[in-house]
Amino acid sequence: MAQGSTLAKAIDIVTKATEEDRKKNYEEALRLYEHGVEYFLHAIKYEAQGDKAKDSIRSKCLQYLDRAEKLKAYLKKGKKKPVKDGESSSKDDKKSGDSDSDSDDPEKKKLQSKLEGAIVIEKPQIKWSDVAGLELAKEALKEAVILPIKFPHLFTGKRSPWKGILLFGPPGTGKSYLAKAVATEANNSTFFSVSSSDLVSKWLGESEKLVKNLFELARQHKPSIIFIDEVDSLCSSRSDNESESARRIKTEFLVQMQGVGNDNNGILVLGATNIPWALDSAIRRRFERRIYIPLPEEPARLVMFKIHLGNTTHCLTEENLRELSKKSDGYSGSDISIVVRDALMEPVRKVQAATHFKQVSGPSPLDKNTICHDLLTPCSPGDPQAIEMSLMDVQSDKLLEPPVTMRDMLVALSRTKPSVNDSDLKKCQQFTEEFGQDG
Repeated sequence: MAQGSTLAKAIDIVTKATEEDRKKNYEEALRLYEHGVEYFLHAIKYEAQGDKAKDSIRSKCLQYLDRAEKLKAYLKKGKKKPVKDGESSSKDDKKSGDSDSDSDDPEKKKLQSKLEGAIVIEKPQIKWSDVAGLELAKEALKEAVILPIKFPHLFTGKRSPWKGILLFGPPGTGKSYLAKAVATEANNSTFFSVSSSDLVSKWLGESEKLVKNLFELARQHKPSIIFIDEVDSLCSSRSDNESESARRIKTEFLVQMQGVGNDNNGILVLGATNIPWALDSAIRRRFERRIYIPLPEEPARLVMFKIHLGNTTHCLTEENLRELSKKSDGYSGSDISIVVRDALMEPVRKVQAATHFKQVSGPSPLDKNTICHDLLTPCSPGDPQAIEMSLMDVQSDKLLEPPVTMRDMLVALSRTKPSVNDSDLKKCQQFTEEFGQDG
């Protein structure tokens, strides 16, 4: 768009609006006034050069907004004559006009509609019982989210729920998974899942407005939870080398999280990061609880193996699972998930590579309650009942997959290496000793 063209377009639209106003086509005039104001706002932000030009446009903008409010009040009532341009309306009209202009601010509506995509409507269906270990972290989240809603009388007077919780630790330990559990368990709360892409804009000044509108939206929908994954990407330490826009975003976060005149009752800000030492000290202070999510201990790893195996057919005993949990020391929850997924693919690989199958009895692939006696499963060529055929020769409803074995699990474990190194662990432990607590 050429320089000045937005302003010219705005003038053209409000000229048409005044013509429609004279003709008493008030609905069309109102639409055009509001449309023209949007263009004026854009011109103030991106085209106007110097404060005088901006002030001139702003004063015109206020005139047209005032006229639009009077038309809106008239159209709502439908009976009274419209107040002539320049006349003052009653106090009640002024009050309703002010509130309408605040709620119908086109720029604010546009920003809030962008952020409404961050509201998690479909729950992830992950419960507290699906999260292995991390009892302290679960307890803190229940104190902040579940209990204040279910037992509000517990949180009166000086006893108030947590307003900021930071989950930190090595990658893959379940920080985002815990947040999903919160989204599922907090039935009556609005859950906002926000990343840096939702809040960073190429337009000057829009990023901090998005931050402000996020918190305003959360206040409108409270009780609410704002989950910011990888919070360090938005709130890293302030320095002389950073851009002005990054600094303004951090300042707006600080003000909204715990600034003068901001009521954050019923709002929890939940942050997650792998590098907590990179956070700005003022942001760190606003997260009242800083909980370390460590690598899982042996009992938690045992539960994880069971959760990830689920109801898949396997022949692993309790002793086998204990052995696996011992051998997987240093693995994160994400690493264990990858190990089990790799092991679950072993039966598929056996079926693909098989050259001989034999007939067996077992539960039907279509209905586990029905026993079939003509199913086919892979076997060695030396088996007495071996029939030479490939996977493509087997009917889809006649294939019986081999169970997952201990050997499959050990092969997968040897192939998958831990993703967390010692230096990251030491940094996290040092941060915990200085600022955090174990989860």
